[in-house]
Amino acid sequence: MDEIKILKQIAEGDRDDKKCVVKLLDHFKHSGPNGQHMCMVFEYLGDNLLTLIQYSDYRGVPLHMVKEICRHILVGLDYLHSELSIIHTDLKPENVLLLSMIDPSRDPTKSGASLILPTGKNKVVSETVVSKEIKSSNGDLTRNQKKKIRKKAKKAAQGCVGKEVFEENERDSNINDMEDTNANAKPNENLGEERAHRSLVKDETKSDGINNGNQGKERRRRGSRATRKKLLAEVDLKCKLVDFGNACWTYKKFTNDIQTRQYRCPEVILGSKYSTSADLWSFACICFELATGDVLFDPHSGENYDRDEW
Repeated sequence: MDEIKILKQIAEGDRDDKKCVVKLLDHFKHSGPNGQHMCMVFEYLGDNLLTLIQYSDYRGVPLHMVKEICRHILVGLDYLHSELSIIHTDLKPENVLLLSMIDPSRDPTKSGASLILPTGKNKVVSETVVSKEIKSSNGDLTRNQKKKIRKKAKKAAQGCVGKEVFEENERDSNINDMEDTNANAKPNENLGEERAHRSLVKDETKSDGINNGNQGKERRRRGSRATRKKLLAEVDLKCKLVDFGNACWTYKKFTNDIQTRQYRCPEVILGSKYSTSADLWSFACICFELATGDVLFDPHSGENYDRDEW
């Protein structure tokens, strides 16, 4: 409810939609078998800045493009800080979204792909395929194998409609699978592993050797280097700040444990008081990452200190 209160305040002060911050359109409660869930409805947006960095093969986005992106981020931060006294507290490339997709063919609103998950007949087909696959294996399947079967069934049910969208969702699902196995870890714990994976992909993508492992997967996802370069050059760089789940006001803080490690400012690491300048530290880290493809800080644990103290 605090997040909704912050988002309402943001929307009310930005009637003309010029402040480069995401708009909350509505919210409602949904009752299910696990109780009541608060749902929020947002405007449709595109890819995040991490995806943009990936399209550049982790070599960095051209500086004139970085400057334009940074201008939009600063407009959003100035609005939050100067007019509303709101601190985002978790600014990172994943929490800045472009207004449109980098690759227009992946935009379901333009490609004609279904935005609704399969129901009715498609659901029956999906369940039938799943049950047959599981029975044929005598039920001797791991959790991940069962998930793969369900994905395969969903793909069969959907047919060719929304093929690109499904593949993108499947990739996101794989990331979620990795997060599920570490469900009891501390907040932001998984990001370090993700960054390590990104470094591996980056190194492989930069090498001139044989396409293998993650390198091949990355290229298949986003097409040839020439295609990625063309899409990157033509992308609309307008963007908005999103994800206010950890946001607070300068005069009302909820916790001292804020920011993802790679973008965490010194005062938070030292356990001191923080304010709007915390967001600007994270912003500077994003600038570096956009321009170079590398994270500016990559915390590691040592013999006498852990990753939060590095």
